[in-house]
Amino acid sequence: MSVNKVILVGNVGRDPEMKYFDNDVAKANFSLATSERGYTTSGGTQVPERTEWHNIVCWRGLAQIAEKFVKKGTLVYVEGKIRSRSYDDQNGVKRYITEVVADNLELLGRRGGGDEGFGNREHENGNNYSSPSGTAPRDEQDEISDVDDLPF
Repeated sequence: MSVNKVILVGNVGRDPEMKYFDNDVAKANFSLATSERGYTTSGGTQVPERTEWHNIVCWRGLAQIAEKFVKKGTLVYVEGKIRSRSYDDQNGVKRYITEVVADNLELLGRRGGGDEGFGNREHENGNNYSSPSGTAPRDEQDEISDVDDLPF
């Protein structure tokens, strides 16, 4: 048995680049930065902050949602699979690229605060999408807080 699953939470590095194909299939590509905090070891050695950049690919309905709501600086949750592929560049040199093909995308907000209130989980087919509305109506918030008493 094998598993190919990736979960990332990070800030979008650039606005999605969109492509539409003949059969109305949409594809969105954007970069995502994840960072590990720097620290000092018990021996006094300072380890600097480390940022990793990931190439994210969204297809179909998820790509259309990314086009509408994902912008540079947006904090997002991405769940998907790692895919590696190769291609020949303009000079005929073979290049290799590793991408995360998103299955789920959750918009968590904009970097630097803001009150966008994104928090709805999106699925590839877009059927479970609801527009970002900030917060739930007051009655729903009370109901949710009463039910959610998990210890973690």
